[in-house]
Amino acid sequence: MYNILLIGKELPDSSSFCESLRNNENKIFCSANSETDIVNFQTENISFSNWNYSSAVSAHSFLIKAETNLEKISHVIFYYDSAYFSTKFKLDRNDEISMSLDQLINSYIYSTSELLKRIDQKKEPITVSFILKTYPSKYEISTSGNKYANVIPASTIVNIGEASFEHLAQNFATNVSNREYLTVFLVKNTFNNELYKNDKQLSAWLLESFKILSQTKHHQTVKQATTWNKVGSKISTGFSLFK
Repeated sequence: MYNILLIGKELPDSSSFCESLRNNENKIFCSANSETDIVNFQTENISFSNWNYSSAVSAHSFLIKAETNLEKISHVIFYYDSAYFSTKFKLDRNDEISMSLDQLINSYIYSTSELLKRIDQKKEPITVSFILKTYPSKYEISTSGNKYANVIPASTIVNIGEASFEHLAQNFATNVSNREYLTVFLVKNTFNNELYKNDKQLSAWLLESFKILSQTKHHQTVKQATTWNKVGSKISTGFSLFK
């Protein structure tokens, strides 16, 4: 059984992903868009709370709530869904920049920082995954011929957040070098992937990957931890597995 904290994609939009992750045995804690969504969504073994993306203190409180609800966090998933964010932040308007930066960049920086502090305090085995679901930028669409015909490009801020998340994930993964209790799993779901629009299949593949990671014999190197794995493929851990 896994006790999973999900950060980045919120209820109710993450309901399909969360319910599949639960898989009748796992416990999930995730964020919600609002108090109303918390009241309206009641499902066994899925708990949730909202928090202030612009506050490190709020990120810390959210993490403590997750620990309280789950009792022990075995897995953390940071999910940057560019397609999802493109529906929320469609325009690069000045009046939306601060709010979008808080959710698309600051929230991940604060939550990863607070998580690492808690990991070092507890020194208990934990797996931290970063899922990056990419989406074509204006530049990619304009230079790709007909590859992205009829695709509306993501706003600039969504693509900036995407790049920021990728670098944050890789930098976080380097922390495995001196933390035997930390395992990091980087996942990239590109626009042309057959599982791109199916969060249920994504979560099923992710759970199977967690199972493989749990069977590893040796601790990760930084090179192994910073390798991006393609959704749906055999994971590229580089580990020696128990026979």
